[in-house]
Amino acid sequence: MTALAAHYTPEHTMFRETCRRFFEKEVVPFHMKWEEEGIVPRELWRKAGTQGLLGMTMPEAYGGAGGDFLYSAILIEEQGRALASGPAFSLHNDIVVPYLLAYGTEEQKKKWIPKACSGDLVTAIAMTEPGTGSDLQSVKTTAVMDGNHWVINGSKTFISNGQLADLVIVVAKTDPKLGAKGTSLIAVETETPGFKRGRNLEKIGMKAQDTSELFFDNVRVPADHLLGGPGMGFIQLMQQLPQERLVIAIQAVAAIEAALEHTLAYVKERQAFGKPIIDFQNTRFRLAELKTKAHVARVFVDDCIARHLKGELDVATAAMAKYWTTDLQCEVVDQCLQFHGGYGYMWEFPIARLYADARVQKIYGGTNEIMKELIGRTL
Repeated sequence: MTALAAHYTPEHTMFRETCRRFFEKEVVPFHMKWEEEGIVPRELWRKAGTQGLLGMTMPEAYGGAGGDFLYSAILIEEQGRALASGPAFSLHNDIVVPYLLAYGTEEQKKKWIPKACSGDLVTAIAMTEPGTGSDLQSVKTTAVMDGNHWVINGSKTFISNGQLADLVIVVAKTDPKLGAKGTSLIAVETETPGFKRGRNLEKIGMKAQDTSELFFDNVRVPADHLLGGPGMGFIQLMQQLPQERLVIAIQAVAAIEAALEHTLAYVKERQAFGKPIIDFQNTRFRLAELKTKAHVARVFVDDCIARHLKGELDVATAAMAKYWTTDLQCEVVDQCLQFHGGYGYMWEFPIARLYADARVQKIYGGTNEIMKELIGRTL
């Protein structure tokens, strides 16, 4: 990790050890049960908060640890290493809560961020709608001012943490005539009348992570729940998306490395035609190729993290990292599953879960086709 060498401290190393112990003790033994249930227990969030795994980058004044983004990267890597895709910690830590810090008022920050750091408040962000996908400019959910409240109507889908969330940042049109310039972000507490959770959606992978439809039927939210100014939502989304895409790239590299680790162990013990699979030249050559690609991906993503730590990660580079690493993740995991033969198709084998979890990485955070469009605009 040469690009990050200058940024690592003993505290970062200690935090990695804390993360590893947490996932090994509190998550791995129960994860397959949670996959069957489609959700992780609420208590896990509080345990994560107690261990300092939530809000690491939030200022100490709001209950955080005041750490840099490298703490987030470490948590994502250790979660990937443990194959613990259930708890959506990175969504909470690195996507939703940063919106509160960047655009919230002092009152909003003091109200919500400390609880987000302790695990007493779980967050989600509601962007996607049934008919919009990656086209955030076309959201149909509306927020109309009525007295000193916003009245929200609409529906969202594919919302991670949707079943558990206490606070949802909703992307809504406050002035539909203005298109993107009429988009705003409004924080909605899920106990508000008119808010309803739909079913917990059954997915191909990430089965222990709750993902929901959300419905807003004349949900009245205080005017001061607006984040930033009215009509600023699209700009705010664009400012925060590079970090979200870097998070996905880190997840991709962690999954690639986990897939290779499990596959190398398997091919060394599994025998075919009287010898370990690793002894076949095709196995060694193909794994050599995958190992090389994994190393290139690691160096690239570490460089992106180093840039981000200095505030220099641009939109196009984040898009490159997101699309290229997730494409590679699907390629590597697919080939690693092939080395497992029929066992690779069995859910009890780690490679099967890595395979199922991988596919969505090319879709959320903006599809890889959108990433190429963003890169293409800079040519």
